Amino acid sequence: MKIAVLGAGAWGTALAAAAAPRHEVLLWTRDAAQAAEIAATGRNTRYLGDEPLPAGLRVSADRDAALAHCEGGLLVIATPMAGLREHLGSLPDDRPALWACKGFESGTGLLGHEIARELRPGAAGGVLSGPSFALEVLRGQPTALVAASESDALAAAAVEAFHSDTLRVYTARDIVGVEVGGAVKNVLAIATGIGDGLAATGLNARAALVTRGLAEMTRLGVALGGQAATFMGLSGLGDLVLTATGDLSRNRKVGLALAAGKALPDILAELGHVSEGVYSAATVLQRARALGVEMPITEAVVEVLEGRVSPETALRRLMGRQSKAE
Repeated sequence: MKIAVLGAGAWGTALAAAAAPRHEVLLWTRDAAQAAEIAATGRNTRYLGDEPLPAGLRVSADRDAALAHCEGGLLVIATPMAGLREHLGSLPDDRPALWACKGFESGTGLLGHEIARELRPGAAGGVLSGPSFALEVLRGQPTALVAASESDALAAAAVEAFHSDTLRVYTARDIVGVEVGGAVKNVLAIATGIGDGLAATGLNARAALVTRGLAEMTRLGVALGGQAATFMGLSGLGDLVLTATGDLSRNRKVGLALAAGKALPDILAELGHVSEGVYSAATVLQRARALGVEMPITEAVVEVLEGRVSPETALRRLMGRQSKAE
């Protein structure tokens, strides 16, 4: 299969590398200097350190060449959510596309499938999601993902492209649920990082935040049209547990740093990578309120990110909420 991956960040590079041993893969980056460096060194040092990439992986800064390369094959968009609209909007109306972006679009509050429906209502689209740190995928450590699409052919192409001895790909039709899980878990990971970083909390608090966070995620997902069962799967519970507790999680690192008293601009500058939860939190809360969905943990994260309350105050307010039936 001929595959083009748009976006040479950590995740796009890892996906391209995972498929390269079995397929003809072209990785695209808009940065010509980065493309030259990857081609020369066989590494994406900006995002993945000194980890080697497969010898057969090609890289280019020519987007037209990338699209031509995967004609009749598989196109994967692996940019941050902020770049999805640009790439989808410039594709032919009938061109299928799979995206690996997680989050809500800033400004519009739309999920990936909603952007795709707005721009190209007749084209097949889908999302590749699930609990996955890019570095572990690149190293060939066992990982499981889910490809969600209303197009069985596109989901099958995702399986053909990425399923291997170390990367297991499941399929699903509930694209709404899969996308909500992938977006909201980032916000909840910030909350768990904050909790873990506060001296007064412990593992009991972490378990409570993850569990009640899953309830929030499910409520919003069902209100948006997703299936409750989806949130007990890879893109819901699986991705939440990984992102909330894994040391490689950028969103968790943001929460830990906030608990340590660091300012958000300094945290993001030090991180050097996109933390989708920071940009999605307010949008998640906005959509929840429009639907009448209660999300107290998300609300607390937004208040901390916006500097309106301290992490300690946010936790105290959550614990002081009136008791209710689970």
